[in-house]
Amino acid sequence: MSFPILVKKILDRLLEALVMVVMAVLVLDVLWQVFTRLVLRDPSTWTEELAIFMLVWVALLGSAVALGRGAHLGIDYFVGRLPQRMRLATEVFVFLSVAVFSFLVMIVGGIDLVASNLELGQESPALRVRMGYVYLAVPISGFFLTLYAAIGLAERLQGLSQIANSK
Repeated sequence: MSFPILVKKILDRLLEALVMVVMAVLVLDVLWQVFTRLVLRDPSTWTEELAIFMLVWVALLGSAVALGRGAHLGIDYFVGRLPQRMRLATEVFVFLSVAVFSFLVMIVGGIDLVASNLELGQESPALRVRMGYVYLAVPISGFFLTLYAAIGLAERLQGLSQIANSK
């Protein structure tokens, strides 16, 4: 197994483990909220805020997992119905667009978002967590989206060159 494939597998496992942990925290948080509201009749004040933060993390990191597995609905459903050469060309465009967007908006913009929020010291009302840490989901998921889009782009370009060389 080559080094880049090994690194990707390790990053895949870390990302999937992180998504599972965040999802488990989300489920436990919501169960606690329901328990305190219905059984104790004294709703917890912090669980809704934590659930929102965990949902943001699960959604952003989960989209990176889906892209890494090739299970992204927008890429798979429509493009899979095209002829092979057109499908690969379309996927090149899509992966390039995802890579550029993820890098510029999610990584560059996300780092700026996190830095400015940490500088301002904005805290969440119930948990008193600095919002910059909550927003770290944006550049972290942007990194994985950019990585997986670049890998997908390289694979599609290789496929296009193989089609061109076979003719």
